[in-house]
Amino acid sequence: MNRHLVKLEAPPAGCNEEVPLAKIAHLTPQFIYKKKIQRKKRAFDICFSLIIMTLGSPFFFLIFIITKLSSPGPIFFKQVRLGENCRTFHIYKFRSMYCDAEVAGPQLSRAGDPRITKWGRIIRKTRLDELPQFWNVLKGEMSIVGPRPEREHFARQILELRPDYITVQKLRPGITSLGQVNFGYAENVGQMCERLDHDLLYVKKLSLRTDLIVIAKTVGVMIKGRGK
Repeated sequence: MNRHLVKLEAPPAGCNEEVPLAKIAHLTPQFIYKKKIQRKKRAFDICFSLIIMTLGSPFFFLIFIITKLSSPGPIFFKQVRLGENCRTFHIYKFRSMYCDAEVAGPQLSRAGDPRITKWGRIIRKTRLDELPQFWNVLKGEMSIVGPRPEREHFARQILELRPDYITVQKLRPGITSLGQVNFGYAENVGQMCERLDHDLLYVKKLSLRTDLIVIAKTVGVMIKGRGK
């Protein structure tokens, strides 16, 4: 268990109590989850999101149209994820898969996944499918940079293997993350646990400077088409 986790509390509202996923820790004063940093991050998130959504609105509309024409189904994909302090919220994306892609239950995407549409492969490689999450940021459910939000199904499995996963549950999740730009997408729970090391490093180095570095790396990933 992370040495900074000193006391456990009852699960917050909205979290299942069957396993201790939501036992979010009280953190020692030296730990970087500081209200001052969070206020600065929040102000930056709002300003950055408004700029992107305003200047990028024609581009958003273009993706909107192509997604609609690319395959039958809705334009946006909505899914329940775990957010800050394990609170659930609906994450939004441009749809990149065919409808009923998870009739067999929760699945992680993989290389050459047949559930992904041709247009979906393009927007996933460039990470343009994540753009609607700027709306999640404005709603206060997400940050520009932060550990990626997981589904409860997978979060529970990660916690069983990595109890220190509790640490990242304290933060507001991000559109992009240090784990995503350094490690990439995970195809199984084992890889998700490996990627967690990068997210824990981000937690320790939490600052606007770190966020700007991650954003710059994300732009590089988008230009090179290194998404999945």
